[in-house]
Amino acid sequence: MNSIKKTALTFFMAISLGAASALAFAEEAVNSPAASVAETIAHVEKALVEVNKSDFSAARLHLKAARSASEKISGNEAIVKQANASVVQGQIESSHGDVKKSADELNKALVLYKSL
Repeated sequence: MNSIKKTALTFFMAISLGAASALAFAEEAVNSPAASVAETIAHVEKALVEVNKSDFSAARLHLKAARSASEKISGNEAIVKQANASVVQGQIESSHGDVKKSADELNKALVLYKSL
């Protein structure tokens, strides 16, 4: 009876350790710079769609999320800095209600983020 308990305990510990390591790999993949770049691009694209619809409040939310996601990007610091500056400028232009200038800045940011 004692050996059955030990075997069951060993089996459950092996399963829990396996599950914990799988979660660690999944968390690492989500927090990778490539995932951050993809998330940033997605938010900038959504903001661009909203700006083109003249829905500046929704665009502002996506731009804020894009700026938060871009902070997790590592490597190519100069390109990331230029892209962030374009996002900020696009955010400023959208707050002024200028659709064309905001769209131009967001397109510049997209090109830069996609080059990463």
